[in-house]
Amino acid sequence: MAIGDIEKMIAVGLIWGATNALMKKGAIIWDQKSLNTFSPSSKKSPPHNRIILSLQNYLNLILTWQYSIPLFLNLSASATFFTILGNTPISLAVPVTNATTFAATAVMGMLLGEKTRVGYALFGTIVIVFGVWLCVM
Repeated sequence: MAIGDIEKMIAVGLIWGATNALMKKGAIIWDQKSLNTFSPSSKKSPPHNRIILSLQNYLNLILTWQYSIPLFLNLSASATFFTILGNTPISLAVPVTNATTFAATAVMGMLLGEKTRVGYALFGTIVIVFGVWLCVM
Protein backbone atom coordinates (compact mmCIF):
# COMPACT_ATOMS: atom_id res chain seq x y z
CA MET A 1 0.00 0.00 0.00
CA ALA A 2 1.41 3.38 -1.01
CA ILE A 3 1.90 6.17 1.48
CA GLY A 4 -1.08 8.47 1.50
CA ASP A 5 -3.60 5.92 0.24
CA ILE A 6 -5.50 5.96 3.53
CA GLU A 7 -5.72 9.74 3.35
CA LYS A 8 -6.96 9.42 -0.24
CA MET A 9 -9.59 6.86 0.82
CA ILE A 10 -10.80 9.17 3.57
CA ALA A 11 -10.83 12.13 1.15
CA VAL A 12 -12.85 10.10 -1.38
CA GLY A 13 -15.31 9.14 1.37
CA LEU A 14 -15.64 12.77 2.47
CA ILE A 15 -16.25 13.91 -1.11
CA TRP A 16 -18.76 11.13 -1.76
CA GLY A 17 -20.60 11.90 1.48
CA ALA A 18 -20.72 15.65 0.91
CA THR A 19 -21.80 15.30 -2.70
CA ASN A 20 -24.48 12.72 -1.81
CA ALA A 21 -26.16 15.28 0.42
CA LEU A 22 -25.65 18.07 -2.12
CA MET A 23 -27.07 15.95 -4.97
CA LYS A 24 -30.11 15.19 -2.84
CA LYS A 25 -30.60 18.92 -2.30
CA GLY A 26 -30.12 19.56 -6.04
CA ALA A 27 -32.62 16.84 -6.92
CA ILE A 28 -35.16 18.44 -4.60
CA ILE A 29 -34.59 21.79 -6.35
CA TRP A 30 -35.03 20.10 -9.75
CA ASP A 31 -38.14 18.32 -8.50
CA GLN A 32 -39.70 21.59 -7.34
CA LYS A 33 -38.91 23.22 -10.70
CA SER A 34 -40.27 20.27 -12.64
CA LEU A 35 -43.54 20.27 -10.67
CA ASN A 36 -44.29 23.65 -12.25
CA THR A 37 -43.45 22.55 -15.80
CA PHE A 38 -44.10 18.80 -15.74
CA SER A 39 -46.98 17.41 -17.75
CA PRO A 40 -47.60 13.83 -16.70
CA SER A 41 -47.61 11.41 -19.58
CA SER A 42 -50.41 8.97 -19.93
CA LYS A 43 -49.51 5.32 -19.58
CA LYS A 44 -51.39 4.86 -22.84
CA SER A 45 -49.08 7.20 -24.76
CA PRO A 46 -46.71 5.59 -27.26
CA PRO A 47 -43.44 4.28 -25.81
CA HIS A 48 -41.33 6.70 -27.87
CA ASN A 49 -43.14 9.68 -26.26
CA ARG A 50 -42.42 8.31 -22.78
CA ILE A 51 -38.77 7.76 -23.73
CA ILE A 52 -38.46 11.31 -25.06
CA LEU A 53 -40.09 12.70 -21.91
CA SER A 54 -37.71 10.68 -19.74
CA LEU A 55 -34.72 11.96 -21.70
CA GLN A 56 -35.97 15.54 -21.39
CA ASN A 57 -36.38 15.12 -17.63
CA TYR A 58 -32.87 13.67 -17.35
CA LEU A 59 -31.41 16.53 -19.39
CA ASN A 60 -33.22 19.06 -17.21
CA LEU A 61 -31.80 17.36 -14.12
CA ILE A 62 -28.27 17.51 -15.54
CA LEU A 63 -28.76 21.18 -16.44
CA THR A 64 -29.64 21.93 -12.82
CA TRP A 65 -26.22 23.09 -11.58
CA GLN A 66 -27.09 22.36 -7.95
CA TYR A 67 -27.19 18.70 -8.99
CA SER A 68 -24.68 18.46 -11.83
CA ILE A 69 -21.68 20.05 -10.09
CA PRO A 70 -21.86 17.69 -7.08
CA LEU A 71 -22.42 14.81 -9.53
CA PHE A 72 -19.23 15.73 -11.40
CA LEU A 73 -17.27 15.91 -8.14
CA ASN A 74 -18.75 12.58 -7.02
CA LEU A 75 -17.78 10.89 -10.28
CA SER A 76 -14.28 12.37 -10.05
CA ALA A 77 -13.93 10.87 -6.58
CA SER A 78 -15.09 7.55 -8.03
CA ALA A 79 -12.29 7.66 -10.59
CA THR A 80 -9.83 8.38 -7.79
CA PHE A 81 -11.22 5.46 -5.80
CA PHE A 82 -10.54 3.08 -8.68
CA THR A 83 -6.94 4.26 -8.91
CA ILE A 84 -6.58 3.69 -5.15
CA LEU A 85 -7.78 0.11 -5.60
CA GLY A 86 -4.68 -0.55 -7.69
CA ASN A 87 -2.46 -0.05 -4.62
CA THR A 88 -4.71 -1.01 -1.71
CA PRO A 89 -6.41 -4.23 -0.64
CA ILE A 90 -10.12 -4.05 -1.32
CA SER A 91 -10.74 -5.43 2.17
CA LEU A 92 -9.37 -2.15 3.55
CA ALA A 93 -10.41 0.33 0.86
CA VAL A 94 -14.11 -0.49 0.84
CA PRO A 95 -14.81 -0.35 4.60
CA VAL A 96 -12.76 2.81 5.13
CA THR A 97 -14.26 4.65 2.16
CA ASN A 98 -17.86 3.53 2.75
CA ALA A 99 -17.74 4.27 6.47
CA THR A 100 -16.32 7.72 5.81
CA THR A 101 -18.99 8.30 3.15
CA PHE A 102 -21.77 7.40 5.57
CA ALA A 103 -20.43 9.71 8.27
CA ALA A 104 -19.85 12.59 5.84
CA THR A 105 -23.35 12.19 4.38
CA ALA A 106 -24.88 12.40 7.86
CA VAL A 107 -22.85 15.45 8.87
CA MET A 108 -23.38 17.26 5.55
CA GLY A 109 -27.11 16.52 5.67
CA MET A 110 -27.29 18.10 9.11
CA LEU A 111 -25.34 21.14 7.85
CA LEU A 112 -27.79 21.49 4.95
CA GLY A 113 -30.70 21.52 7.38
CA GLU A 114 -32.09 18.04 6.88
CA LYS A 115 -34.24 16.78 9.72
CA THR A 116 -31.94 14.46 11.63
CA ARG A 117 -31.81 12.93 15.04
CA VAL A 118 -28.62 14.74 15.89
CA GLY A 119 -27.70 12.60 18.89
CA TYR A 120 -28.04 9.35 16.96
CA ALA A 121 -26.23 10.76 13.94
CA LEU A 122 -23.33 12.02 16.00
CA PHE A 123 -23.11 8.77 17.96
CA GLY A 124 -23.12 6.79 14.72
CA THR A 125 -20.48 9.06 13.24
CA ILE A 126 -18.26 8.58 16.30
CA VAL A 127 -18.67 4.80 16.05
CA ILE A 128 -17.79 4.97 12.34
CA VAL A 129 -14.68 7.04 12.99
CA PHE A 130 -13.63 4.53 15.64
CA GLY A 131 -14.26 1.65 13.22
CA VAL A 132 -12.19 3.31 10.49
CA TRP A 133 -9.43 3.87 13.01
CA LEU A 134 -9.54 0.15 13.90
CA CYS A 135 -9.34 -0.84 10.23
CA VAL A 136 -6.37 1.42 9.62
CA MET A 137 -4.48 0.28 12.74
